[in-house]
Amino acid sequence: MKVIGVGDNVVDQYLYKRTMYPGGNALNFSVYAKQLGVESAYLGVFGSDRAAKHITKTLKNLEVDLSHCRFHDGENGYAQVDLVDGDRVFIGGNGGGVQKDHPIVLTDEDLEYIKTFEVAHSSIYSEMEAELHKLKEAGVKVSFDFSADYNDEILEKTCQHVDFSLLSCGQWKDEEVEELLKRVHSYGSILAIGTMGSRGSMVYDGKTFYRQEPHFVQPVDTLGAGDSFFTTFILHYLKGKKEKTIKTEAELIKTSLVDGAKFAAKTCLVDGAFGFGISF
Repeated sequence: MKVIGVGDNVVDQYLYKRTMYPGGNALNFSVYAKQLGVESAYLGVFGSDRAAKHITKTLKNLEVDLSHCRFHDGENGYAQVDLVDGDRVFIGGNGGGVQKDHPIVLTDEDLEYIKTFEVAHSSIYSEMEAELHKLKEAGVKVSFDFSADYNDEILEKTCQHVDFSLLSCGQWKDEEVEELLKRVHSYGSILAIGTMGSRGSMVYDGKTFYRQEPHFVQPVDTLGAGDSFFTTFILHYLKGKKEKTIKTEAELIKTSLVDGAKFAAKTCLVDGAFGFGISF
C-alpha cells in the first residue's frame, strides 16, 4: 500500500524555547504513514529559506518521496506556538508562506502520479478545496482534515469530493457531534470522523456511531495527536478493506479506532509533531 499527503507543510515555531519542528496536516500524514511502515509521498509547496531546507532534509532522511513538490523563492509556511497559562496554543503564523502566491494546481502529470496511491490526504489549511474534484474524478480515494475551521457551507461544498472526513469537535457536546457527523455523511463522505480531545473520538458510517476512548499518557506535547490518530485509523481501515482479513465493517472500524488511539498516545510523548527540532 502507498499513500500520499497533498497540501500544507509548515514549521511549528515554539517561541518559548526558540525551536522549530516540521509539521502541517498533509505533511504529518505522510510522515506518520512512513513511521507505520507504509510507503508514502508528499506533494506540497516549499520556500527557499532555512525552514524549508530543514523540512525537505528531514523528509529525505525519512525516505518520504518528494519528487512532485514545488519550490519557490520566499518564506516557507510557519505557525507559532507559545505557552499560555501552561498550555501550548497557536498564536500566529504567515498563512502558508509561499503557498499563498503559488497554490497547488494539480496537473495531468500530478494526477497520473497520485493515481498510483491508495489514498490522497489533504486539509483545510492546504486551500485545495477547488482541486479535490480532480482527485475524485481520477478515481483516487480522498481523505480531508477540516480541523476546527469549517461551517455548513464549506462541508456541503467539499464533502461530495471526500471519502473520509476528519473534524475537530472538542468544542461540541456528544449529541452535537453526532448531528455534525450525520450531516457530513449525508453530504457525501463514506466515513465521518470526529476527534474530541480528552473525550476520544467518534465515527459515523451512515448506520452506526462508534466511540473510542483515548489511551491516556502523561503528554510531552499533544501536537500531532489528531493527525497521528487519523493516519493510523485510515491505514488500518484501508488495509482491512483491501485484504479482507476482518469480516465485518463494524469490527474493522472498531479495531482501526483502537490502533489510532494507541499511536496518538505515542505521538504525545514526542516534542513537536514528530520531533526533528532545530533552533531558530
